[in-house]
Amino acid sequence: MKGIYFVSGIDTEIGKTYATGYLAKLWTEQGQRVITQKLVQTGNIDVSEDIEKHREIMGSGWFQEDHEKLTMPEIFSYPASPHLATRLDGRELDFAKIEAATKELAQRFEVVLLEGAGGLMVPLTTELLTIDYIAQHQFPVILVTSGRLGSINHTLLSLEALKHRGLSLHALVYNLKDESKDPLISKDTADYLKAYLGKHFPDAQWIELEKFN
Repeated sequence: MKGIYFVSGIDTEIGKTYATGYLAKLWTEQGQRVITQKLVQTGNIDVSEDIEKHREIMGSGWFQEDHEKLTMPEIFSYPASPHLATRLDGRELDFAKIEAATKELAQRFEVVLLEGAGGLMVPLTTELLTIDYIAQHQFPVILVTSGRLGSINHTLLSLEALKHRGLSLHALVYNLKDESKDPLISKDTADYLKAYLGKHFPDAQWIELEKFN
């Protein structure tokens, strides 16, 4: 596999960062040259905490591309949706800068895992949603979900949004670190989503993220 994959989630705090680092580690161990990038980081200054977490999970240390800020081209201080964080910091998102960084990473690595902020419908600006940005670039999507109560609804809404836009789902990632405390709910959720995926997105992969520290 080669190319740029957009990692999104059904909600905030669903495990996108964990999933991105995990997949980068897994695919690196399988012989791929993999790098992660953060589309836009909020709630930080100068350094992306999500990129730091990726490197911790990968056990790789920092890449030269991290020092060059290619993996974290846009960082805003307020921990909020990008459309609000940019307004509070008094500057707009520089999409040309982000796109140039992604393109450069794609030239240096076989796989780029581009992690978004929040879910598919999170506004990057008052006029542009995250899913609009994905559609502009036709990135295949890796969608992170889990067995928590309510996740079926959020997952199906996200999948419907992808289908409506004609976007490609590369994989549905089931985060076992974020399961319901009720094992019956977790198992049923996984079974339901696997069946739904097989019917509506037969080419997409089902990936389970193991629990690890």
